[in-house]
Amino acid sequence: MSDWMVTQSSTAGRRPRALSPLREHLRDTFWFAPTAAMVGVFVVWAGAQALDTAIVDTLQDDRDYDTLGELLRFADDAKAVVSAVGSAMMTFIGVVFSISLVAVQMASGQFTPRVVRLFVRSRITKATFAVFLATFVLTLLVLTSFDSAEDPRAVTTVPLVQSVLTLCMVALSLLLFVLYVNTTLRLMRISHVIARIATESFRVAASMPVPTGGQDEAARLGSATAWVPHEGRAGVLRDVHITRLVRVARKHGVVLRLIPRIGDFVVPGMPVLAVHGGPVPQRRALRYAISVGVERTYHQDLGFGLRQLSDIALRALSPAINDPTTAVQALDRIVQFLAALSRRPLDAALHRDRGGAVRLVQPVPGWTELVDLGFTEVRGCSIGSPQVSRRMLAGLDDLLQLVPPERREPLLRHRGLLRQAVDRSGSAPADRAFALRPDRQGIG
Repeated sequence: MSDWMVTQSSTAGRRPRALSPLREHLRDTFWFAPTAAMVGVFVVWAGAQALDTAIVDTLQDDRDYDTLGELLRFADDAKAVVSAVGSAMMTFIGVVFSISLVAVQMASGQFTPRVVRLFVRSRITKATFAVFLATFVLTLLVLTSFDSAEDPRAVTTVPLVQSVLTLCMVALSLLLFVLYVNTTLRLMRISHVIARIATESFRVAASMPVPTGGQDEAARLGSATAWVPHEGRAGVLRDVHITRLVRVARKHGVVLRLIPRIGDFVVPGMPVLAVHGGPVPQRRALRYAISVGVERTYHQDLGFGLRQLSDIALRALSPAINDPTTAVQALDRIVQFLAALSRRPLDAALHRDRGGAVRLVQPVPGWTELVDLGFTEVRGCSIGSPQVSRRMLAGLDDLLQLVPPERREPLLRHRGLLRQAVDRSGSAPADRAFALRPDRQGIG
């Protein structure tokens, strides 16, 4: 906790980082890494082929036909291996990833559909798929390099380096396959899924600047002098290009204020930016600064992690699954995330230019909103599950010891509502007393 706060305070005065949405959007796609790998292996193959041709030309110039004959015999053996690898690799890819898709479907049905993003963003998954496809493409290219001539004097190329490169790619594929299976099995375990969601949430919180002026400085902006409407397609506001907006605002001497929060649904014509202190900047300068998609992302969405943790807890408490232990694990991370934000200024993230002047005001969820997001729905479904109600009460009590006095109200409200709901549940007095006894392990 203290280390996290020190990290935040040390980044308070820095210039906004160039968090390019392009990099985050490429991480949310599955096509980029395999495509880049196939293009890259083609370039590597061209270099290996040129090296093989140079080796043959050098041996022919030296009239070292005995060595060439040995290389031809090696090429005959290597051709059989390369042919076997090429025929088996695509089948291997299909079987492995068909099983993986079934595993992802089972995980999304048991936890929440939004956990599929963890599989899509997994670096080891993309690396495995990319290397598998690159190995298959390489085998096809190497097979085209085998010379049908048997006379060392007439041969033009012997794919020596290419064959060794293929064997290295096969070895890399096997290594990545082992790592991929290990990672996939970990992502199918709910504890690791919840931990990954918490890690992504902390990364979002750490990337946001700590406002030194807070709401006071944001309130001094005054009324807006102009508005910038959304001109793209309708969808969820995924992120904004912070560096570009700060640069445009500094160039025109204005302050831009983002009106919708990250994660809100926007439609064409809806105001997305308010301009303070001057006219509207040129629309072309703001092009591609607002990114809209079909679903929320972690990139700048402070509440998305809590939303997923709450969904997992709700799914676990449904009568169809009835897994209160999973709900307790989700509550552990909800309490951890709220504890990390317990003394952090919220409601607005202020992004400054090089001179320290505020140029972009980005709304973020406030403390009350985050507490409600983390506890409201889980609290409503926890009646009848003493393990969950005991863990929630312990978490609320822990947060009450951490937060400043002005942030105690929503925690006390949820604590009181939970006690009232359990008292009205109609259970025996001993059962109600047991369900209202705080326990960090639920029922240890």
